Amino acid sequence: MTKERWTTDLRRFLLDDHVKIDEPLHLHTLTEMGGPADVFVTPTTDDETAYTVKYAYDNNIPLLLLGNGSNMVVRDGGVRGIVLNLKSLRSVEVDGLTVTAQGGANIKDVSKIAASHCLTGFEFACGIPGSVGGAMAMNAGAYGGEVKDVIRRATVLTRNGEKLVLTKEELELGYRKSVITKKGYYVLSAEFELELGNQTTIDAKMDELTFQRESKQPLEFPSAGSVFKRPPGNFAGKLIQESGLQGKGYGGAEVSTKHAGFIVNKNNATAQDYIQTIEMVKRAVNEKFGIDLELEVKIVGEDLL
Repeated sequence: MTKERWTTDLRRFLLDDHVKIDEPLHLHTLTEMGGPADVFVTPTTDDETAYTVKYAYDNNIPLLLLGNGSNMVVRDGGVRGIVLNLKSLRSVEVDGLTVTAQGGANIKDVSKIAASHCLTGFEFACGIPGSVGGAMAMNAGAYGGEVKDVIRRATVLTRNGEKLVLTKEELELGYRKSVITKKGYYVLSAEFELELGNQTTIDAKMDELTFQRESKQPLEFPSAGSVFKRPPGNFAGKLIQESGLQGKGYGGAEVSTKHAGFIVNKNNATAQDYIQTIEMVKRAVNEKFGIDLELEVKIVGEDLL
């Protein structure tokens, strides 16, 4: 089967302009890098999502879920198969102490909506750039809070399009891992249980966390966020800084001079530039400290021929 056939089949169930051929993925990643997707699908309902997932499964077509493009590096040759993007599924509803968000919603937007309803517990996420689905998959966290602290349950799709509701315990949330990544599930929605707080206190905490993020992270350049996981008993940024790597890199990619845990697209970097810079960092830290840095970002796709 060809990508043209996939497109024709999918357009029988989805709107034509929600199924695209050879869509440039640099338009959909926070690094602003990446080649084209064979077929790029943006469903507008859970049923359309399930249909796409099952279609790919039934026809043995590679399927990649792309949230808002954070925490991911797409190689310059692009992605073969179908790329599924849930950006149209981003509703957020508040009912008492419960906040329910679709998988495509930005996690920081959910944090801000919770705060606007005087709900506390989600302030830590006010600067996290990922989608709810990505945050669930990686148990995203910052400033002492994690998704596992506030999640109640999530609705997911299995690889064959079956819908499941998973409790907090069944999600198996750990440091940057979950049953979602282990079993290849697709997050449709998540339900968070918060507490009633003081509006002034909530606003002050979010202002403080926003200031910390903006003052310490290189938000002025495209990047995939923190590139490496935190090594046991240490910090990746500290190791990279002490290796003298800030300001160094390949092509248009560079280890940030503001925060060594970030690699930024400073000057029209290619994905190859970015990946070479990652490898340079891993080698240097291993040679100096004997520590193998583990990637937090996901590298997908194919190199240019």
